Amino acid sequence: MAFCIFCDRASLPILAENELAFAIRDKFPVRPLHTLILPKRHQPDGLILTDAELAAVFAMSRAIRAEIVEKDATVCEFNFGLNNGAVAGQKIAHAHFHLIPRRADEAPPPAAQP
Repeated sequence: MAFCIFCDRASLPILAENELAFAIRDKFPVRPLHTLILPKRHQPDGLILTDAELAAVFAMSRAIRAEIVEKDATVCEFNFGLNNGAVAGQKIAHAHFHLIPRRADEAPPPAAQP
């Protein structure tokens, strides 16, 4: 396996973690507090994560959602998604889910570019 920036967790500013997942802020956010939720195990395809990994990702997403809402009262909704594969816009071949805070006065986020 080639080097994976997301597997080198010691170099990442981790916000929170549980047994199977962790969260970091997106390095190139489309909105303030845009966060990535990742499984700890290297797996490029987010749709074939184990049930336990998916549960850990969703639990982490809920925890980070609460942290974001507490930090920024203008956040009222979220986009939550997965770019699964290069053609779908995935830039790093380690599954990662985007949790994007949305505010009432914002335009929709830009479409992913292949």
